Amino acid sequence: MGRLAAALIVSSWVLPISLVLNHILPQPYMDEFFHVPQAQQYCAGHFKTWDPMITTPPGLYFISLAYVSSLFPAFLFTQPASYFINVCSTPVLRSTNGLLAVVCSILVHDIIKHLKPALGDKKTTLCTVVLALYPLHWFFTFLYYTDVASLTIVLAMYLMCLKKNYECSALLGAVAVLVRQTNIIWMLFVACTGVLDLVQEKQKHEDNILSEPENEYFVSNKGVNISSNLKKRRLSNAIDTVSHETSLTSHPDRSSGLFSEIQNILLVSWNLKWKLLVTFSPFLLLLLAFVAFVKWNGSIVLGAKEAHTVSPHFVQLLYYGLVSCGFMAPLHFSKSQFASLTRSFVKNKPISILLWVSATIISFLFVHYFSIAHPYLLADNRHYPFYLWRKIINAHWSTRYLLVPLYVYSWASILNVLGKVQKKVWVLAYFLATAAALVPAPLIEFRYYTIPFFFLIIHSHITNDRAWFLMGYLYTSINIFTMIMFLFRPFHWNHEPGIQRFIW
Repeated sequence: MGRLAAALIVSSWVLPISLVLNHILPQPYMDEFFHVPQAQQYCAGHFKTWDPMITTPPGLYFISLAYVSSLFPAFLFTQPASYFINVCSTPVLRSTNGLLAVVCSILVHDIIKHLKPALGDKKTTLCTVVLALYPLHWFFTFLYYTDVASLTIVLAMYLMCLKKNYECSALLGAVAVLVRQTNIIWMLFVACTGVLDLVQEKQKHEDNILSEPENEYFVSNKGVNISSNLKKRRLSNAIDTVSHETSLTSHPDRSSGLFSEIQNILLVSWNLKWKLLVTFSPFLLLLLAFVAFVKWNGSIVLGAKEAHTVSPHFVQLLYYGLVSCGFMAPLHFSKSQFASLTRSFVKNKPISILLWVSATIISFLFVHYFSIAHPYLLADNRHYPFYLWRKIINAHWSTRYLLVPLYVYSWASILNVLGKVQKKVWVLAYFLATAAALVPAPLIEFRYYTIPFFFLIIHSHITNDRAWFLMGYLYTSINIFTMIMFLFRPFHWNHEPGIQRFIW
């Protein structure tokens, strides 16, 4: 019932807003100028035609082709089959993302239920609907961009991994990479979480063997031990296998340490090396195929390579931390979170001081040496990051440095929230995946934050309904503002004809 309710609620705004947007703006806009004609070429059967300005693979166009083909029988009654190309109009292609947004809400619902089975249907539905309102995801539901398809397939891949259907998960990973090539990073992250789950299950199984009563293995009759030698050897081998791990995890000073977790995982992974290799071989094959493609292509992007060169944009990671905490403000900027961070700081005061000082120094270095102002950012006043850069980040030479404490606090809060419910190795894997996805991108695009944000909020322990309602109110307000600005506040450029619109 919960997933159906979530899907119906999402559909209740996708349909009417899509109709209004397509009525006011029936023609392509911004990146749609490239995506729509390319999809229409595929609809016409011209699969060898490719626009060299498109940077992403053709996954979205194949999805749209399958979607439109499923609608074709309905159009067959109104027009001849030779007019199939006319079915691939801009509004119909945009509706691909509308359908995917509904599917995405179902996936989010199922992931939350899997991760938090004790959560009731009403609470799960509330979380799902609020996440469907996340502004960057919500806005591009109504345009023909790759973002909604990318998020949907990545979440489907993750759900299959959680359900231990690794072959299907790897297959969806291939589709995700075909939609957007940077999803190879999230494929690796999902595979990493799958390895951690198997290792954790192995550790629990071995702990259960050690905790079983002795009489399950040794049954005496008049003082004579009648258990088989096989059972004796089984118990002995089990004890030998995990004794070292148990000694590590039982030590009170090391049980919660990151290095202790890594050491235990490496030890168990070595014992399971052949099983892990076979189980996750589809992910490995996909990785090798991707590496071969990048070597053959000479770049990770397909077209416009000069404008999308890989750059060490480390400050992008700081932007993401602050933006994500802003979108989760009721959690990260609350009294309880301040108190939690203070307790954590006081509990390990010497180490905490060292970590905070180190993080501050590193952030200053990132801001000073790795702040990139991409030409697209400086020249295009249609995007909100243009104004954030001019009015806040670059308003004065000192402003970018004054934001460093907020950057440090944001990441400290994120790591603190995740650390309460996830193992430290999982948190480290998430941080590295986020860095790998964002740091090479020279352009400040909040759209790039969507996938890591969803992984962050889904795995954060937000039990307060009030926080979810406040986030829902925040998202709805932002969505109303951005859509009004996009549809009803157009403007003109002096140097270029046509109507321009504000967009994320």
